[in-house]
Amino acid sequence: MTQPLISLVGFFAFALIAWLCSAHRRRVNWKTIGGGMALQLVIGLLVFRAPGSRQFFLKLNDAVLALLEVSRSGMNFLLGPLALGPNEKGSIGFILAFQALPIAIFFSALAAALYHLGILQFVVRLFAKLFHRTLGISGAESLSGAANIFVGVESALVVRPYLATMTQSELLTLISAGMATAASTTLGLYVLLLGDTFPQIAGHLLSASIIAIPAAVVMSKLLLPETETPETAASIPPEHEEYRASNLMSAIIEGANDGLKLAVGIGTLLIAGLGMVALVDKLLGLLPAIAGIGKLSIVKILGWVFYPFAALLGIARADLAEAAKLLGERVVLTEVVSYQDLASMISSVQITDPRTVVILSYALCGFT
Repeated sequence: MTQPLISLVGFFAFALIAWLCSAHRRRVNWKTIGGGMALQLVIGLLVFRAPGSRQFFLKLNDAVLALLEVSRSGMNFLLGPLALGPNEKGSIGFILAFQALPIAIFFSALAAALYHLGILQFVVRLFAKLFHRTLGISGAESLSGAANIFVGVESALVVRPYLATMTQSELLTLISAGMATAASTTLGLYVLLLGDTFPQIAGHLLSASIIAIPAAVVMSKLLLPETETPETAASIPPEHEEYRASNLMSAIIEGANDGLKLAVGIGTLLIAGLGMVALVDKLLGLLPAIAGIGKLSIVKILGWVFYPFAALLGIARADLAEAAKLLGERVVLTEVVSYQDLASMISSVQITDPRTVVILSYALCGFT
């Protein structure tokens, strides 16, 4: 069986697993499931098969790289040599805290500026209409899902007035979409980590966040089908603004402050998460080594657990073990570590198939 065919089988296999675990199998809205699957396939065809898609991704990647270059101005001024990348003169090596995390501050400020100018709202409404019409989900689900592409889990705030009356199925969809997408505020960070080894990563990360919305809808509606009538079933509600900046400069400052909180949050999580994993690995190291396997570790164990899922993704056999480790690693160490390790595996030729790299760039994309 060819790898693309395995990926297609896996596409339906994951849906089957969700249906088998469903709370109400007989109440599944197959029109929504079919619409979600069809939308994923259409987006995939546009990304990988449409004429000019490669050129589009290269242009998009160049635009993101230009934004990254601009963001370095403030970092270089404030941090000096600490902000210089490994290939720059005077660099003391790659330091995640000083060369990657501050990027979230700039991108968050940029997103806040675009939101204040009304540009993001316009694009979000377009995506919300697309999801509402093709997936048949409620207006609140469509709006929060569309906002997820650009602002991440904070998208729940745009439908805050409706949260109290949302059905359980709506809430699961909202949470699933939030965890399945990578916000634009972290896009620059992932591009920086993978840009040297995967030039078109920016375009793929954006398309991954778009595809993730119908994918999250399919999985959530299979696991917990809608059994009630949502309050916003008929139309898309107006966006709720938690806070409206009085001017553009105030919006940029607020966005930068939010980006700072995000950067500190990511750094804090990495310090705590990596430390806890190291502690558990230390305890596992007290156990006797297993013949042919060696010492146990969390990532190694999770690699075994995720091996069949990696196989269902259609990953090349030679890359399966490493891919499974990355998928397992993402669960406990966040996608930041996984993307960094993916870049290292590409550089060290541990992963050799370009198709594997593309699949993993989508599979690892999300929020934890």
